[in-house]
Amino acid sequence: MDQPHPAHSVRTLEQLQSLFGPVAQASSRKEVDFIHPKYRAMIEASPFAILATAGPDGLDASPRGDPPGFVMVQDDKTLLMPERRGNNRIDSLRNILVDPRVALIFLIPGAGETLRVNGKATITTDPALMQRLAMNGKPPQCVIEVKVDTVFFQCARAIQRSRLWQAPPAERAIPTAGAVLEALTDAAIDGAKYDADLPARQRATLY
Repeated sequence: MDQPHPAHSVRTLEQLQSLFGPVAQASSRKEVDFIHPKYRAMIEASPFAILATAGPDGLDASPRGDPPGFVMVQDDKTLLMPERRGNNRIDSLRNILVDPRVALIFLIPGAGETLRVNGKATITTDPALMQRLAMNGKPPQCVIEVKVDTVFFQCARAIQRSRLWQAPPAERAIPTAGAVLEALTDAAIDGAKYDADLPARQRATLY
């Protein structure tokens, strides 16, 4: 595969800005430093978000999901995100302990626009908050509290280009979780058995 010629590398802000031109008024005005009621409505309609963090071992982007409104708007500067059961890697949480900066993207099925939130996070096990964010009677492992720095919506072009909400699932064959694990462990993990057991295990450990 041909490698990009160094002469075409973009290395300065001036070069970068020359590729795109000025920022439109709408793009500037849509960014605020609090959760506007219109943005609150988007957060409360979202069942899925991606949480980005940074730490000494690098970057992490992690999916988060629950019924719409699973990220609670505490006030116009504060979000509460439950940390549910998972694989116990706790990559995001370990990063937050070292570097509190976080970024969130909220997706709403069927909607083109997404919502972006940047802020600083802390981890709490406050009993009252844990109970407020319980699901099926089970509280989260902990709660991520995000103090908001900036909020703005992202235009629909990426969703439109990807046909995210229109494309049928698995247009191309993708490997199962078991197949991936079997390949990465040189068959130390039985992929077929892993896949057969996975649905029941997920149902039993969802919350």
